[in-house]
Amino acid sequence: MAKASLKSYVCQSCGAVHPRWSGKCDACGDWNSIVEEAAESGPPKGLGSTAGRKKGRALDFVDLKGARADKIPRHITKMAEFDRVTGGGLVPGSALLIGGDPGIGKSTLLLQIVCALGRGGVRCAYVSGEESVDQVRLRADRLGLADSPVALASATSVRDIVGAMEDPDAAPGLIVIDSIQTMYVDTVESAPGTVTQVRTSAAEITRAAKKRGITVIFVGHVTKEGQIAGPRVLEHMVDTVLY
Repeated sequence: MAKASLKSYVCQSCGAVHPRWSGKCDACGDWNSIVEEAAESGPPKGLGSTAGRKKGRALDFVDLKGARADKIPRHITKMAEFDRVTGGGLVPGSALLIGGDPGIGKSTLLLQIVCALGRGGVRCAYVSGEESVDQVRLRADRLGLADSPVALASATSVRDIVGAMEDPDAAPGLIVIDSIQTMYVDTVESAPGTVTQVRTSAAEITRAAKKRGITVIFVGHVTKEGQIAGPRVLEHMVDTVLY
């Protein structure tokens, strides 16, 4: 007999896990926010178990005093206000989360940013999970940015996106993910936008970005209360949160 898959009930507002469905989340008080999701598997073999535990590799520690932080090259957009709030430009390998009300101009702003950096010599990629390639092209044409050297794709598979980020011949220096709520990991048995999918998708993309020194900018949906949709852990996974 096939083993039944484990299920859990997760609040889509705060990420709290409940043993059974309820109309109201006991943790945050939101109504109708609890959704059934596939339960996460236990720790990998060799971690958290005494049997078959593998010995970890020794870490290569370095001295605290090293290359000066102000000497690290930043991606300068030449958009004065954006460069100011990011501390003088985007740091390679950093992750940003940008949220805002629907229609406020998040996608338009980020398209202007990648086009400005592309014209400055940075290899940029814009991945849209909400719009088609033609829709993004129309916006770029309206803004007078259609000739900018920016790689464009319409995709929602995290596996495909990470594969592009790890391509040694075509990896971008900066990538925009619009939006994180539309992304999915095919090994997670939950619908896109759920707490588990948002958390796992952001973790996989951020891990690839840190490994390759790629700047990643996530677009996040905002709830009616003005908070970024999804688990609060998402805000702790990135380096900067902008509203």
